[in-house]
Amino acid sequence: MSKLATPGVLTIGTVEENWTGDARFYEYTTAADPVGSGIISPIPAQEFGPELYTTGETRVVTLDLAQYLGTKYPATSPSLLASFLRINSGDSLETKPNATSELYYVISGAGASLVNDQTISWKQGDFFTLPAGSVSRHTAVQDSTIYYILDTPLLDYLGVKATEARFAPTLFTAEHAKEKLDEVAHAPDAHLKNRISILLNNQKFDQTLTITHTLWAMLGIVPVGANQAPHSHKSVALDFVAYAAPGTYTLVGDKVDPVTAEIIDPIRIDWVTGKAFVTPPGLWHSHHNESGEPAFIIPIQDAGLQTYLRTLDIQFTHYNKE
Repeated sequence: MSKLATPGVLTIGTVEENWTGDARFYEYTTAADPVGSGIISPIPAQEFGPELYTTGETRVVTLDLAQYLGTKYPATSPSLLASFLRINSGDSLETKPNATSELYYVISGAGASLVNDQTISWKQGDFFTLPAGSVSRHTAVQDSTIYYILDTPLLDYLGVKATEARFAPTLFTAEHAKEKLDEVAHAPDAHLKNRISILLNNQKFDQTLTITHTLWAMLGIVPVGANQAPHSHKSVALDFVAYAAPGTYTLVGDKVDPVTAEIIDPIRIDWVTGKAFVTPPGLWHSHHNESGEPAFIIPIQDAGLQTYLRTLDIQFTHYNKE
C-alpha cells in the first residue's frame, strides 16, 4: 500500500521518491525575458556556400547549428532544419522524417519522388511539399541538387511524433511561379512595394495563407539598382539565393535610424548563387542590388506557425528608395 508521508515524497514500501528535485523558483524580473538577458542562446546569422553540395557523391548536407542553439538534435533554427540534397544521375535518396511539413526547392537537375506509392516528377525551379507520414525515395535522372526544409526540430523540442497528414503532397511548378512573379514585377505600382515577391500558398491553409500550416515560403526579385527598405519579423528566415550577380547583398542589424530608415551598424551578407543564410528573428534586414542583373531570393520561415499564433509581428519602414 502507498501513502504520502511528507509533501512531495511518495512512500512505496521502503522506497521514497523525491519529486521536487528539478523544481526552481526565480524572481520575475530575472527570468521573464531570457532572450533579452542572454540566458537563451542567440540565433546566428550563419552562411552556407554552394561549395557544400555542388559536387561530389550523392548525400545529404545538413545545415546544423545545434552547437549555437544548444539543442541535442540537428537544427538550423529552433523550429526548422535545412539541408542540401545532392543526388547524382541514376542515384536515389530516401527520406522518412518525423515532421509535419517537408519543403523541397529544386536548385538544379530533374527527377522523381516516389512518396507513399505515388510519384511526383520534378525539375529545376519547382517547389513541392510533403505532409506528415511521408516515406519517400527521390531518384535523379540528371545530376540534381535540392534545398530541403523540415520542421523536425519543433517536434523534437516538444517531444512528439507527427501522426496526421494535414495536406496532400503539392507541387508548385517553376513555370507557374515565374508567371506569377512576372505579373507582380511588371505591375504599375511594383516600384512602390517594399518587396516584389510572391507567397506560395496551399489552399488548405486559407487563414495563414502559407505553404503549409508551419512553413512560409516566398519567391522574390530584387531588381537592378533596388534598395529594398528594411523590415523585420519574429520568425527566423532560412534564405536561399536562387540567383545573384556580384554586388547583391543583405544588411542585417537590430536598430534602424528613425530619420533615414537605414539600418544602424549592420552586418553585410553578400549573395552568391546557391548560397543559404540565416536571418535571425526580430532583426531589421534590407536587400540591395548594385549589380547589373536582377537577383532572386527564396526565404523559408516557420511563419505559418507564427502567423497562426498571431506572433509574427512583421514591421516595415518606408518604401523603396530607387
